[in-house]
Amino acid sequence: MSVQSPDTTATFEKTCIDTIRFLAVDAVQKANSGHPGMPMGMAPVAHVLWSRHLTYDAAQPDWPDRDRFVLSAGHGSMLLYSMLYLTGYGLTLDDLKAFRQLGSRTPGHPEYRDAPGIETTTGPLGQGFGNAVGMAVAEAFLAATFNDAAQSVVSHYTYAIASDGDLMEGVASEAASLAGHLGLGKLIVLYDDNLISLDGPTEMAFTEDRMARFSAYRWHTQSVSDANDLEALDAAIVAAKAETERPSIIAVRSHIGYGSPNRQDTAKAHGAPLGPDEVKATKENLGWPLEPTFYVPDEVLAFYRKAGARGAAAREAWETRFASWRSASPEAAQRWDRAFRRELAPGWRDALPVYAAGDPAVATRVASGAVINAVAPFVPTMIGGSADLASSNNTTIKDAAVFGPGSYEGRNIWFGVREHAMASAANGMALHGGVIPYAATFFVFSDYQRPALRLGALMGAPVKYVFTHDSIGLGEDGPTHQPVEQLAILRATPNFTVVRPADANETVEAWKFALTHNGGPVALVLSRQNLPIIDRARYGAASGLARGAYVLADGAGPVDPDLILIATGSEVHLALETHERLVSEGVRSRVVSMPCRALFYAQDAAYRETVLPRRVEVRISIEAATTFGWGDVVGEHGDSIGLDRFGASAPAGDLFETFGFTAENVYRRARALLDG
Repeated sequence: MSVQSPDTTATFEKTCIDTIRFLAVDAVQKANSGHPGMPMGMAPVAHVLWSRHLTYDAAQPDWPDRDRFVLSAGHGSMLLYSMLYLTGYGLTLDDLKAFRQLGSRTPGHPEYRDAPGIETTTGPLGQGFGNAVGMAVAEAFLAATFNDAAQSVVSHYTYAIASDGDLMEGVASEAASLAGHLGLGKLIVLYDDNLISLDGPTEMAFTEDRMARFSAYRWHTQSVSDANDLEALDAAIVAAKAETERPSIIAVRSHIGYGSPNRQDTAKAHGAPLGPDEVKATKENLGWPLEPTFYVPDEVLAFYRKAGARGAAAREAWETRFASWRSASPEAAQRWDRAFRRELAPGWRDALPVYAAGDPAVATRVASGAVINAVAPFVPTMIGGSADLASSNNTTIKDAAVFGPGSYEGRNIWFGVREHAMASAANGMALHGGVIPYAATFFVFSDYQRPALRLGALMGAPVKYVFTHDSIGLGEDGPTHQPVEQLAILRATPNFTVVRPADANETVEAWKFALTHNGGPVALVLSRQNLPIIDRARYGAASGLARGAYVLADGAGPVDPDLILIATGSEVHLALETHERLVSEGVRSRVVSMPCRALFYAQDAAYRETVLPRRVEVRISIEAATTFGWGDVVGEHGDSIGLDRFGASAPAGDLFETFGFTAENVYRRARALLDG
């Protein structure tokens, strides 16, 4: 697989590696900010990987069967940017010179979509590791789903470079445990074992036998004693690729700040520029020209550009196989096309459940499970699962197998009690493409997932989250399991769409939105307790969930209401009960169901005015969660009924009564506003 170079001697390869090193050094120095040490130490690994092993076509970076590369140690971003420039992905020297500057394509940490070849946003340590596990899951699933005896259209590796910090983070431990259990043989992690962290030697806090830990996780482990031993690196990667039943990790003993006379193997090389004097000393030490900065020898650029084009032949061979497969398997090819466009098969909307007003009350988590199973045949690449709560979250696809060794076509993933890794892996699955991932847990445990949820929103990763047991309605498990502040936290996250439906039919509408929204993650926040089916015919209001909020019941007629009751989820029923009583007393009451605040405020001003006219200042919000954020909705003359404290352990009915989530209390608060 090696690319023929103009000079195959060790001297030429050292020149290639030093080019990578000094592009990083010069970029960090020019920005006066960044992390030069990791790229300096791991440049030989990048060289071997990108010139000998990684299958990619720089001219077509989104080719579906390319290998994925994840720089989990995102602080070493200049290592990735240097390789993207050298191999011809479209970054320029000017982009490298703009490192960490406003509006550049080379920010401080790699950001998905900022430049071709960046597969995921990394920087918060451990997240890239979890993403890589998710990408490997997607590859295994798609291979089992689409490959046949005649043609293999999915067969690629996921590579990651991880640091000591990545391995210290809990999310990486969770993800590594999951990957070992699943036997993800096409996942290869190169561990930058440089013995230095930001504060000093890793032995200050990190003395475990890392390879023994990964061996216990059922990983294939190897060690390379010198990062500059290119043939040892090459042999280790070859061996990792040959191991098909276990993920692989290669501990590479590197030297942070390699070549720097006064910074090598010190924490000073980790997160700060070397400084002009040390840059000069390092270039002199490694025999590199002092000028010009950002120097790239012509023969080195030609070598890497040839490496970047090498994948064109592999891509063309794949396209030939794919065309043959498409011709022989047109139905499978149609499913492939839909999968990579994130489309559902025709007829899926007609298959959705419909609940009548006279039907028994049903928990929205149960309605959600019914939707998942109704749409599953129409979206065969929707896969996911729960953090050991599938029976409570109602997320099992009933006619599908479990994903795992020997059954990678399975659609139900048992993530185990690994909420953080589940969300991080789901991000990786979504970014890989070809699958629609969903992940579920109790809403309160979204706290364990917070870093991955945030990065998913930052990247626009279209993961579908099912968060059940959404309030004190959880009952006897008590305040440890009763979410109070989580709605506010997720609503405050840009590009994260939070939907809390009021009944089974709104839950169906919520899933309609989630399945067709590809701009970022969507959270469906669902009840444990049964909720009555709202009689929409009685109020003459169809669900307006897609617009975030809508008038559900209106006693005002053509004039303005006296009072607007605004509620979400289970509390919509309290608003309706109160509304009926107020209307019977001659009050022009209006009920607004607001399942998604973000969608509502994304509507045009005219629509918002029809739902919440600004001149109507008597407003009450009702939600079994913190009132934080509702002040902007109800205004200074309104009132918010919520829970600005933690819950308690008791039957749900007792808790709702104690904390004022009753129609009687809502009525009293409404009368106080109206009469005050």
